[in-house]
Amino acid sequence: MGLEGMTRVTALECARYFLTKPDREAGDDITHLKLQKLCYYAQAWHLALHNEPLFAGHIEAWTHGPVCVDLWHNYRDYGANPIPSPTPDEFDCEALAEEDRVFLDEVWNAYGVYTAKYLEGLTHQERPWLEARRSGRRDTVIAPDSMREYYASVTDR
Repeated sequence: MGLEGMTRVTALECARYFLTKPDREAGDDITHLKLQKLCYYAQAWHLALHNEPLFAGHIEAWTHGPVCVDLWHNYRDYGANPIPSPTPDEFDCEALAEEDRVFLDEVWNAYGVYTAKYLEGLTHQERPWLEARRSGRRDTVIAPDSMREYYASVTDR
């Protein structure tokens, strides 16, 4: 199953939505590492629950976990520093369909409380990343079928 067909949102919209979620006044933030894992889980769970990708583009199995290369290029200059919330000119949450906001909120509620390192470790224990890393190459794509099958099996437990 490829990711070239109709998708719900773009990877950047998914990322920007998550960047609006932290309580910045309370000191919460999102680093690039955490953002990558949140977007990975959004894609994986969307594949598992809806049998279609949330966004186009592939995710690779890098050393520190799954990486959406399109997002990496967009946010790489932040390094390990917090990424600011998008301005209203950059992103309007209301532009996303309500069902997509609800879905992304569910992902946020499940994973947003965790640190980037915790999420990295979690992905390192899960079959899709492990299977892709067997090649030993950083740019190995995590197969959408692997994500869909694994996370669908987790919901059956």
